[in-house]
Amino acid sequence: MKTRLKHIGQIPGSIIYTGEKMTAESIVQMIDYNEKEYKEKRVEDFRECTKFLRNWVKWIDFIGVDQTNDLEEIGKIFDLHPLTLEDIANIQQRPKIEDMDDYIFLSLKMFSYNNEIRELKEEQISLILWSKYIISFQENEQSDDFHKIKERIIKGKGRIRKMKSDYLLYSIVDAIVDNYFVVLEQIENQVEDLQDELLTNPTSVILNKIQNLKQNLIILRKSIWPVREIIGTMERTDSDLIEDSLQTYLRDLYDHTVQIIDTIETFRDIIAGSLDIYLSSISNRTNEIMKVLTIMSAIFIPLTFLAGVYGMNFKYMPELDQKRTYPMLWIIMVVTAGAMLLYFKKKKWIGK
Repeated sequence: MKTRLKHIGQIPGSIIYTGEKMTAESIVQMIDYNEKEYKEKRVEDFRECTKFLRNWVKWIDFIGVDQTNDLEEIGKIFDLHPLTLEDIANIQQRPKIEDMDDYIFLSLKMFSYNNEIRELKEEQISLILWSKYIISFQENEQSDDFHKIKERIIKGKGRIRKMKSDYLLYSIVDAIVDNYFVVLEQIENQVEDLQDELLTNPTSVILNKIQNLKQNLIILRKSIWPVREIIGTMERTDSDLIEDSLQTYLRDLYDHTVQIIDTIETFRDIIAGSLDIYLSSISNRTNEIMKVLTIMSAIFIPLTFLAGVYGMNFKYMPELDQKRTYPMLWIIMVVTAGAMLLYFKKKKWIGK
């Protein structure tokens, strides 16, 4: 179980519960709306969430899924299956969709990416759809994506106030999928910087960056691939909770998911290619070093031979008595080294 949240601030239309029924760190925000008006309400008791206005849509947003007692109470009030509560509490749950006849349960992943430390953070979002209301469960409060939906409800923008709860479900899932594009755009910038750095200065630091990006893409792929299955199941479902009028929006959402998956696969191929480029660069650098050392060794082998011969301490070496022996030896060594350099250059082993 995830550790308890240390701090969550107040948000409009919500309350941080301190009574016996509510755990101190849970946040619940309830919004009722129809085409003409909306209402936000501070919930004193979860049972208040069961009071429905005729022809109104209700969104109950629950933040803090680590509060086990609260989840159990919600399960009793809304008659949720124990396995559904278990999936909500298990934040490592694989994204999934389940049709429980009375309601539809979805589990998805929300991501955020920190460019400075190159860290990918994930959060589980659980959604339950009934005919007239939705309950969403978050680990932490979403600062932007869900608030934009709430802002559209409050201001009456778009068609969300004219539609039913299934469209609200679509809007939430669409916000999560759009968030994937934002994360991938940030990762794309990292990939481009990595490519430039790889060509100019391939170091061991780049290898760490490659491995980090590779790991992040594996996490994204693992969490986003099932989303395509979830949306496809929503398209094909015969449940009365999802109306036929939503199919057009679901197909568009499915196309976005496929596009995201294709982008992830492209990035994975680029990262794999970057790793090959890095290894090739290191190998080429090693080969260049070995070539220089080999050429130097080849040049000094005959010079070492000459120096070794005339460095022997034999008494009878006639050249030692000649005045010109020392300068002649130097001339022979320089000519030998020069001739070998010219030969290597002619063979294009050096000077490329």
